[in-house]
Amino acid sequence: MAYCTRLLLNQGSKGVVGQNVHFRMFHLTLNGFARSVLMSKFDQDSFMPYEKLASNLEIVKKRLNRPLTLAEKVLYSHLDQPSTQKIERGESYLRLRPDRVAMQDATAQMAMLQFISSGLAKVAVPSTIHCDHLIEAQVGGDKDLARAKDINKEVYNFLSTASAKYGVGFWKPGSGIIHQIILENYAFPGVLLIGTDSHTPNGGGLGGLCIGVGGADAVDVMADIPWELKCPKVIGVNLTGKLSGWTSSKDVILKVAGILTVKGGTGAIVEYFGPGVDSISCTGMGTICNMGAEIGATTSVFPYNQRMHDYLVATGRKDIAVLANDYKHLLTGDQGAQYDQVINLNLDELEPHINGPFTPDLAHPISEVGKQAKKHGWPLDIKVGLIGSCTNSSYEDMGRAASIAKQALKRGLKSKTQFTVTPGSEQIRATIERDGFAQVFDEFGGLVLANACGPCIGQWDRKDVKKGEKNTIVSSYNRNFTGRNDANPATHAFVTSPELVTALALAGTLDFDPRRDSLTAANGEKFKLDPPSGDELPSMGFDPGQDTYQPPPKEGSSVRVDVDPKSQRLQLLSPFDKWDGNDLSEMAILIKVKGKCTTDHISAAGPWLKYRGHLDNISNNMFIGAINSDNNEANKVKNLLTGEFGTVPDIARSYKAKGLKWVVVGDENYGEGSSREHAALEPRHLGGRAIIVKSFARIHETNLKKQGLLPLTFANSSDYDKIQSTDRITLLGLKDLKPGQPVKCEIKHADGKKETIQLNHSMNEQQIEWFKAGSALNRMALTKQKA
Repeated sequence: MAYCTRLLLNQGSKGVVGQNVHFRMFHLTLNGFARSVLMSKFDQDSFMPYEKLASNLEIVKKRLNRPLTLAEKVLYSHLDQPSTQKIERGESYLRLRPDRVAMQDATAQMAMLQFISSGLAKVAVPSTIHCDHLIEAQVGGDKDLARAKDINKEVYNFLSTASAKYGVGFWKPGSGIIHQIILENYAFPGVLLIGTDSHTPNGGGLGGLCIGVGGADAVDVMADIPWELKCPKVIGVNLTGKLSGWTSSKDVILKVAGILTVKGGTGAIVEYFGPGVDSISCTGMGTICNMGAEIGATTSVFPYNQRMHDYLVATGRKDIAVLANDYKHLLTGDQGAQYDQVINLNLDELEPHINGPFTPDLAHPISEVGKQAKKHGWPLDIKVGLIGSCTNSSYEDMGRAASIAKQALKRGLKSKTQFTVTPGSEQIRATIERDGFAQVFDEFGGLVLANACGPCIGQWDRKDVKKGEKNTIVSSYNRNFTGRNDANPATHAFVTSPELVTALALAGTLDFDPRRDSLTAANGEKFKLDPPSGDELPSMGFDPGQDTYQPPPKEGSSVRVDVDPKSQRLQLLSPFDKWDGNDLSEMAILIKVKGKCTTDHISAAGPWLKYRGHLDNISNNMFIGAINSDNNEANKVKNLLTGEFGTVPDIARSYKAKGLKWVVVGDENYGEGSSREHAALEPRHLGGRAIIVKSFARIHETNLKKQGLLPLTFANSSDYDKIQSTDRITLLGLKDLKPGQPVKCEIKHADGKKETIQLNHSMNEQQIEWFKAGSALNRMALTKQKA
């Protein structure tokens, strides 16, 4: 409204009365248009929320009386109580009303099982499930998809019928990766969307706040409960200059990851601004936001601009683009807005990057990676080049990679390595096939995989190397933790742009810089590759391909959702036991973890994905990748009751059977990586009561709270060294547990001596109630009973 007023008063050609009349007419017309624009063509009863968001924002701006960043505008305009909500960056907890929920099939199983447990009849906000995680890459797209449909039939049927019964849109296997589908159909400037996948921030490429969460958070929103988030700080990245040559949008986030590290964005939204933004395509912005998950950021976002407008129009959402133009004051940051930290990045000076191995923040300019590989003994020969994934599978990405492959084919060359292509969606697959890119990749020696996550999440039946064999792969993916892609801890995985992956696959070696190094054509002539090129959007429009969407019926109450009690894939949930009101005394230490402990280490993916709907079965992978500080080995810990060594899950089950509660001790940024809540559900299921670490990653800490575990951090990080694996841990004063109040921890050593240390927590009053009730879901049930 304020924006409209300014616009009209600046005309200066009418009297005050005329201005006011004109304003009211314009305001009513705009609001009427807003109320008639659908959030997506698949949501016939859900309309664009700009009118309400603008109203909420005006309330907040009057209260705060200061310029706001874009991140603040979008977040605060979704407050449940904008008039009274305490707003303090990094301190207060916000209660928010997201516009929609998105779930991928691996996490949706547990989310829907929890929603079923809530007893509610239908989801309260537009929600979707996307089948992308359960398709293993083996021989090629069509055959792999057919195999996945067969072996996952039970799970797909559960998700399909549960979607129909509870009013959830269902994207069938083969439709594509959740984040690409969201960008193409559901994301819009100013949206607040939560998704049960850590790379949900991909939607920030369209100017929305899209945030990765655990399934329990999704259940809250689907149950019409305000979603809680600690008010994030805001990190600004000021972009100047322009992308050109071999430098791509991927290099922006690879560089930022090197600056901030894997935990530098924790508790913050990363907001990009400055003149350099306009040189990046909408899908390029999505790439940057997507991989913001690797720096621990709550999410990332770009201001609304012409590139977003063009993408909305190209994907059949012109009405939203027109409306967004009218609400641009809501969709861009204020002049003079303050950031908690600012990073300045000149795109004119930015070099192409390649990050890795084993961590996505180990950043190298392409000119340096060869030297680093020789220095550290990383294999130079590249075994496989992989392009695509949710991070880099846009039409522009495919076009730029194909432009490199075309140059090679023209000179009689093909890829020296295995080369795979993962289209991000059925729409991208159909369009690159129509426009000839798929044929180029085929002639280059590439294999087009299914429209799914595939090797990016470990769904890769790799045959060319043995487990333990040292080798190098290069991908355009986002994450490269140890064993992430192929379950081989000796695989050195590097991440870079699709065009650089293609060039490196052509050269076959890690120490190739296409800007300066030459290749030898089939006729013996030396040549250098021209910089990549590719259209941002297809000139003939997108080809939607096959229809893979199942809308929910108007009335789904009669739909039957069956879970076979004998199923090895699905298991109905039983409530966790509630806290008994006493201190947690003399708990065993299941494992003291050494170094990096991601959610992959806690709950591995790959072949274990098939058990994501069966809590007891998937708990057999708990902590099997974590390194025991006692022996530097994975999945080998000592049973304190018998003195014998065994696997972590077996020892945990033994303790649970004997009624012995246990804790885990960990290092920095514990739980980084995927949003998978199984990394919290499994410890709770097998008898864990607390996780004590130096620091947590955001999503995992929240997931632990939701499942009734105590996430605690050392007040003095050096106290980590005081704890031995044979110690017993007692947490004292839990009856008086309060927000901001430390927890007293007594360490009893094997020789009987005791030490006392302080542990901190970030729980607020509601989260403490989750602990007391046994879980957030238990608390929801209690509240429902009282009502």
